[in-house]
Amino acid sequence: MSSIRLRLLKWLVLPILVFNLAAAALTYLLAWTPAQLAFDQGLLDAATGLAARIRTEGPARSDGAEAAARVLGAAAPDASWFVVRDGSGRLLAGDPGFPARIEGQQVRDAVMHGQPVRAATLMVPTAAGPLEVGVARTLRQRQQVRAAIVRALVLLEVLFSLALVGLIWFSVGNGLAPLARLRARLDARGSGDLAALPDAGMPRELLPLVAAFNDLLGRIAAGARAQDEFRANVAHQLRTPLAGLRLQLEWLAARHRDDADTQRVVELLLRANERMIRQANQLLSLERADPDRFARARLAPLDLAALVAEAVQSFVEGAVRKDIDLGFELAPAPLAGDPYLLRDLIDNLVDNALRYTPRGGRVTVSTGTEGAGTLFVVEDSGPGIPPERRAAVFERFVRLDDKTEGSGLGLAIVREIAEAHRARVELGDAGGEGENGVAGSGTRIAVRFPRDQSAPEV
Repeated sequence: MSSIRLRLLKWLVLPILVFNLAAAALTYLLAWTPAQLAFDQGLLDAATGLAARIRTEGPARSDGAEAAARVLGAAAPDASWFVVRDGSGRLLAGDPGFPARIEGQQVRDAVMHGQPVRAATLMVPTAAGPLEVGVARTLRQRQQVRAAIVRALVLLEVLFSLALVGLIWFSVGNGLAPLARLRARLDARGSGDLAALPDAGMPRELLPLVAAFNDLLGRIAAGARAQDEFRANVAHQLRTPLAGLRLQLEWLAARHRDDADTQRVVELLLRANERMIRQANQLLSLERADPDRFARARLAPLDLAALVAEAVQSFVEGAVRKDIDLGFELAPAPLAGDPYLLRDLIDNLVDNALRYTPRGGRVTVSTGTEGAGTLFVVEDSGPGIPPERRAAVFERFVRLDDKTEGSGLGLAIVREIAEAHRARVELGDAGGEGENGVAGSGTRIAVRFPRDQSAPEV
């Protein structure tokens, strides 16, 4: 995967390191060349001093070790040799192994006694004729100085390189900080937040990206609105003909009351019609409950207990047909909410409980307060929901089995309405959880409305 940070570091760090190495090589040359010239000048000075003694004392007195030590410096770390020859090359004093003079070179590299040396030679005019005076020294001190220069340069280059890499890393990170802030803004958004990104304070290089992203968000928002409007229109348009169809089927069933086959067919059609009406109503509920478009201005003070008492009346007949004990424990439950959406929430939870509770079972609906919030609970004696499926049942079109009629939208609608009211839905076992997380008897669904949703008075 390509990385802008690594790409910037590659194009910044590598050229700077190469330039740093070139600068180090130039620094080495600038430091070593004067040192080399200084050493050569010292060697010439020693040869000049020896030549001055020869002029005053003569070559015969200049061949002693004491005179050579005074001129060459016996305490120097390098070994030193000298030589004095006449114009014909005859040795007058010094080391007979001294290298021969090279015409035109006062200072030169040579080898004496198996060691590399640096030699300096001068021609000294005297009354007896010209004399050759030469001085040679080993390269130990030069090598020590050069090693010291190299060590200092290596240390400085390592420190400078690390400092430059750190500075470049910091600079690249600081330069990419707007991208990190943009990513944080996007991560903090909800899945349905399609508002345009603000471009205030954005670097000029990011403005085209933000503009393109906002354009994409606009197209996505337009598509989402079109889908929602289509879904709402379809559901709304279906309700009227489905209601008319139900009336026609009921009329047909009443007219052919004595025809068993017709009654059986009409009953099947009525069930199918009822499922279609329910699904259309659920689609409308989903449209109204979308928390990203929910208008909190619609919230009004109400008593959830009164709303539940009104809503469950429509389920009493169905509970009696299935011989289900539908009970109520309604304590005052004040909150601020949308009565239409809360009615959908109640209907879906009670309807789900009745659908999954077997004949002769029990469903209990209760309301009340808990702390500073409001609590709504629906318990049933049905088969329960396994712990591993409890997260999935809140997704759309997810059903626990194919034996019970339903579209799989009920708990998805409950979750959407709860999120719109900033409430929390908890799913558990009505009889408590058994050992090892095994589901107990029945299902308990609790909706907890937070402190800021409650209303002081109704």
